[in-house]
Amino acid sequence: MSELSRLRWRCRRGMRELDAVMVYYLDHRYGEASAEDQAAFRQLIECQDPEILDFLTGRALPRGEALQRVVEVIRTGYRP
Repeated sequence: MSELSRLRWRCRRGMRELDAVMVYYLDHRYGEASAEDQAAFRQLIECQDPEILDFLTGRALPRGEALQRVVEVIRTGYRP
């Protein structure tokens, strides 16, 4: 299984809304992201759904500059 296929599978969440934003980032931003931001995205998809939701809604701030950057790109860059 390729790295992108594995990441796409990990983007499948329990909430359809999270699926949409995570896959959108993977399809439109991940490839052009820095290695540090790609690592932060891989870290993000290992988090539990409630924690990701808190990050994306601004109820919690992720730890680490790269993770904060990726969350902000996801929050502001999603275009359905």
